[in-house]
Amino acid sequence: MTRRLYYEDPYQMEFESTIINIDEDERGSYAVLEETAFYPTGGGQPHDTGKLNGIEVIDVEELDGEVRHYTRERLSDGDGRVYGSIDQARRIDHMQQHSGQHIISAVFHDDFGVPTTSFHLGKDTVTIDLDTEKLSDRLLGQAEDQVNRIIRANYPVVTKWVSVEEAEQYPLRKTLAVEDEVRLVIIPEIDYNGCGGTHPNATGEVMAAKFLGWTKNKKQVRLEFVCGYRVLDKLGQKHQILTEMKQIVPKPEQQLVEEVQELIKASKEKDKRIAELEEQLHKYEAREIIEDSIEENVIQRVFLNRPIKTLQSLGKAISEKTPEAYLILISEQENQLQFVLACGSDIDRNMNEVAKQVLPIIEGKGGGKPNFVQGGGKRLIEGVDLADRVKALL
Repeated sequence: MTRRLYYEDPYQMEFESTIINIDEDERGSYAVLEETAFYPTGGGQPHDTGKLNGIEVIDVEELDGEVRHYTRERLSDGDGRVYGSIDQARRIDHMQQHSGQHIISAVFHDDFGVPTTSFHLGKDTVTIDLDTEKLSDRLLGQAEDQVNRIIRANYPVVTKWVSVEEAEQYPLRKTLAVEDEVRLVIIPEIDYNGCGGTHPNATGEVMAAKFLGWTKNKKQVRLEFVCGYRVLDKLGQKHQILTEMKQIVPKPEQQLVEEVQELIKASKEKDKRIAELEEQLHKYEAREIIEDSIEENVIQRVFLNRPIKTLQSLGKAISEKTPEAYLILISEQENQLQFVLACGSDIDRNMNEVAKQVLPIIEGKGGGKPNFVQGGGKRLIEGVDLADRVKALL
């Protein structure tokens, strides 16, 4: 069995060891060592990263009872000795997040009767699933305050290996899933848990915890939060965003939301007005097309770079005024063709059947009502040619 230095001292970031084996599997090349400070993925906590003899360690997993260090390049066994270094910032971050999760879960369980069912330590944020269907703002505020009081109180965080019988003498929050020795992580009077993760020596090193919000997850709640240096990172990110926002909207921070809401409202009103004007323009354009197509039973036009919504608007305006005519509108774009096919109310024809015959020509898709169909595909032929092929089918 590999000696696990991260259990003896989670602050040990450098070590020397002896290579037991170098091999590879579907994940890549890996090395197994006599002792290691690299923490393998497990218990909701991601693996450590770092270097072995200057070669990057990109993954660490426990498989078949051995800790495998997957390296960017195959490690040379050389004299059989290896020097390892851990990414300290990543290790400390994981220690802060994991211990913060223990405190948060303890507070929700003990103070509010809400147990944690799962835990995920992500790259940017951490989540826990709580066995409840909703969380009120008041409860969240109370829980966050209590969590941060525990962090500031700087309780010791103790780890110890005990037998299952000894472990059961503690007020454990979960039933143990092992039969041999178990590693307990203990925050006296706060939390007693079987856990294989890395943790700091005291809760003060977690620094702070901040809840970011919650979402429904099936019949439970998924709470998102950050601890430690991630709180400072989030604060820095939000401050940068506010600073940039104030350069665009020169208002005090307290008025930014209201001002942005007014800008969005004004923008929506402008968009609505623009849409109304465009619809009027389409009606005028439709009238011109109709006047230029008097006594034609097939009206066809090919446009350049007209969006499909414009074709639809024009098509409706034209077909409403030409009950005895077919309509073919096509828009040529750089790499695609889009179309609207319609027939007037006096014509008994399913335009979907017509579209199905021409869609394979442009490897396209489309559909709609029997008297009004839209679609598009690749520009494998010119728009005029496509219009002519449609016309030949009418």
